[in-house]
Amino acid sequence: MDLDLNELEVVCRDLYVRALKILPPDIKAGFSDLQARETSATGRAILGTMVENVAVAERTQNILCQDTGIPIYNLVIGRNVAFDGAGLKAAIRRGCERATKEHSLRSSVVHPITRQNEQTSCGIRVPIIHVDFDARDETVSVEMIPKGSGSENGSFLQMLLPSDGINAVKRFVIDRVIELGGRVCPPTIVGVGIGGTSDLCMHLAKIAATRPLRSACADEDGARIEAELSRAVNELGIGPQGLGGRSTSFAVHVEIAATHITQNPVAVNIQCHSARRARATLTPGGISFD
Repeated sequence: MDLDLNELEVVCRDLYVRALKILPPDIKAGFSDLQARETSATGRAILGTMVENVAVAERTQNILCQDTGIPIYNLVIGRNVAFDGAGLKAAIRRGCERATKEHSLRSSVVHPITRQNEQTSCGIRVPIIHVDFDARDETVSVEMIPKGSGSENGSFLQMLLPSDGINAVKRFVIDRVIELGGRVCPPTIVGVGIGGTSDLCMHLAKIAATRPLRSACADEDGARIEAELSRAVNELGIGPQGLGGRSTSFAVHVEIAATHITQNPVAVNIQCHSARRARATLTPGGISFD
């Protein structure tokens, strides 16, 4: 299949808007799970308000949060797909620009030194584009994540030593959640990267933070640690919006990579309660939106 770049441009435009306006079903289910377990009257009230805000936004076709985020596009390209790499990047950027201009979205992207805003949600190396490959035939999946600043500011990296042990990894995660409190708009998804290099570890944490709820780390040991941390985080009493309760986090997700024998990096990246993302799949039979 030849990837139609004009089609990709439109998909990337539409995914940005869908991500800003429609909360994924797994996050809605996550709210229901938290409401069923919350024992604090204040916590239950705040969760109820959050759920109502989502319903109002979707009913009136407004965005879920005023922060349109840093646009991230994750592509997974299957076998027997022909495409122009430079053209692909340009098409994604055009789609991002069109979403911002055609739907009058606030552009949250500025130059890091001059703070100049192009009003397109684009800038140097933005949108952020990740491309991976898999074995599916003639298939391209595109995921769009508008990563808000409030949660992205909850990002940390520590280069631990192997002698520190796995308890140091857990302690680092718990301490960062305590430090952040209500500043990252809990209930959150706490993404944890373990291993790799410093840059890969941070990337793993972002993957973990934006992974669907009720999914598990593919590595058995990683899955065990994320289950332990998920329970521990919700015993901290931070609660929704930091005002107390057991609903501090939907889940803690862990992703791992092999690392060097003399190091053990750990990273944390937070996703707020408005855990926005949208996905589309392109095949010779057409386009489907998840």
